[in-house]
Amino acid sequence: MKKKIYIAGCGGMLGEAFYAQFKDDYELKCTDKDVNETWLSFLDFRDFEAYKRDVTAFAPDYLFHLGAYTDLEFCELNVDDTYNTNTLAVENAVSLANSLDIPLLYISTAGIFDGKKDLYDDWDTPNPLGVYARSKYMGERFVVENAQRYVVCRAGWMMGAGPAKDKKFIQKLMKQIKEGRKELFIVNDKDGTPTYTHDFAKTVKELIQKEYWGLYNCVCGGQTSRLEVAQELVKLLGKEADVRITPVGSDHFKDVYFAERPPSERLLTKKLDLRGVNQMKEWRLALAQYITDYYAGYI
Repeated sequence: MKKKIYIAGCGGMLGEAFYAQFKDDYELKCTDKDVNETWLSFLDFRDFEAYKRDVTAFAPDYLFHLGAYTDLEFCELNVDDTYNTNTLAVENAVSLANSLDIPLLYISTAGIFDGKKDLYDDWDTPNPLGVYARSKYMGERFVVENAQRYVVCRAGWMMGAGPAKDKKFIQKLMKQIKEGRKELFIVNDKDGTPTYTHDFAKTVKELIQKEYWGLYNCVCGGQTSRLEVAQELVKLLGKEADVRITPVGSDHFKDVYFAERPPSERLLTKKLDLRGVNQMKEWRLALAQYITDYYAGYI
């Protein structure tokens, strides 16, 4: 008998990888408020009664709570909606998992740190700067303090799912290159760690199969910056002669990206390494695999 996983908020870039990595070994029920795949059904997890009904009816062995608002500017402008979605819905998920006596997976973020240090391990104390970071950190705290069994994984700069669902840095750059931009303006004052969705999902699988409950930093290997990632992308595409990268300070984009972001959100995967379950590749290898698997013929 396959074990059953209920995955809430499964319609985005991370959900795509979780579906791919888990569907053969587990019986899945995948839901989202945006039903954009044949394997998704509708659920808005902010509706606690509907969430409770749907999960209870499926009787899963695990509850994965993936969805969140991740657009920092949207979160700054829609504070109540953000806390409702990113924090209160997580409290509901904890209540549900505890009542069914099943483990809960929650996705946290490297963005909960203030960037005053260069590197953060699993035991560093977060200090969130904006509404998004605070809403996610409060979700993380609630899970850690109240869930009976849980895996919390902190992701870095997410990449995955290709043009259809990637709303983050790589797709923004790919779109500009596809449109024929000859110059990309890239911030030179933001450090972090890319996180490939498929490696992330594989790591979660290891953790739940071994029952290594707890809180983990879960990002690709190697420390980098927005600027270096952009340079590597252009190199991978063989576009170094065609596309110039111009470094700028974050102020260059302050009208568009006005939410405060930490100067460094670089994570170390200390606990994954110590437990011997780290499935996260070095970021350059992960980026190359991502572009090969999802962007063939895109440009």
